[in-house]
Amino acid sequence: MDVQGHVSPGFEIVRQAFAENFSHRRELGAACCVYHLGEKVVDLWGGIRNRSTGEPWREDTMVLVYSATKGLAAMTLALAHSRGWLDYEERVCTYWPEFAQQAKETITVRQLLAHQAGLFAFGEPVDREVVADLDRLALVLARQTPAWKPGARQAYHAISLGFYEGELLRRTDPRHRSLGQFFQDEIASPLGLDFYIRLPEHIPNSRFAVLERPTALEQILGFPLRLTLATFYPRSNLNRALARNPGSALPHDESRVYARNLEVPAGGGVGTARSMAGAYSVFASGGRELQLRRETLEALMAPAIPAASGFYDECMKGEMRYSLGFFKPGPTLPFGRPGSFGAPGAGGAMGFADPQAGIGYAYAPNRMGTTLTGDPRDVAIRNALYSVVGLS
Repeated sequence: MDVQGHVSPGFEIVRQAFAENFSHRRELGAACCVYHLGEKVVDLWGGIRNRSTGEPWREDTMVLVYSATKGLAAMTLALAHSRGWLDYEERVCTYWPEFAQQAKETITVRQLLAHQAGLFAFGEPVDREVVADLDRLALVLARQTPAWKPGARQAYHAISLGFYEGELLRRTDPRHRSLGQFFQDEIASPLGLDFYIRLPEHIPNSRFAVLERPTALEQILGFPLRLTLATFYPRSNLNRALARNPGSALPHDESRVYARNLEVPAGGGVGTARSMAGAYSVFASGGRELQLRRETLEALMAPAIPAASGFYDECMKGEMRYSLGFFKPGPTLPFGRPGSFGAPGAGGAMGFADPQAGIGYAYAPNRMGTTLTGDPRDVAIRNALYSVVGLS
């Protein structure tokens, strides 16, 4: 496989791991990028972006990264916190009074962003039309009843989290922008990022990598049996959170590859690995470019705070650690050093900041994998990276 791009001296082992994904791990097309101490030291891409046409993955190829979007969405609230608009310890209804309905008046911003609010599914229909109308969506969000006492348990808000984050940001931003617009105005444009949480009309289909989903057999063999069963059981927490109403297919468009002008902040981001790593690099190296306060960065680096019942996730059926909209390293999903924060995406995408090592990292493929505890392709690249920069 002809791998394109460059690595800085000393990081050749990362290029080797990336190349071996194609020769040993069935990679189709992918990109990875690493910033170290503010310098781009790895920027690689290769393979094909569309199996049906054989078109190659190019330097500017963009791809849907599903829940890896959560990390970039969380950056918008971190910026709001840094500007003094938002307090993580404050109650959500302080900023959004209507949210207090249905016994939600005590939920704090921290609990909501840690998937501890019990709002992982919707009790009334939510389709693309509702999602596209933010005022209408806000009414649905406010009327939702928590599945249990807020803070008591933890359940992955796979799709819903981003909608709650979006309305919270609209309420706290003096200009009342949507999360996607705020991200574009305040993070993507200033940093020159090729990443969108609200994909515009003008980007041609030729820039997009087409996702290749795992076969039914690959899903059965790859995912834990309990999760496979939960995915297909209509009443399971995971099915309600991820598979339907509105479901994870929202960001797709049959004729245009990905949906345009539609915001799914928990799972609809489209962009390059280079842009994801660049954004995380800013958070990993002090945040000067975005004027982030040290207090905000310290909050992001702090350990996750468990729900009353611990870190067991009622949707994912195992331990997961979340904090302030990000995933945190833990036994189930180890990455970086303890102060790291980021987000993985269904199929294998991964992005994170490791401030202790000065690392901004991202990996984005188009052949979807089936591992929930770190895709082997991503893990191979990260292992190679940390063999260079060290984990101590």
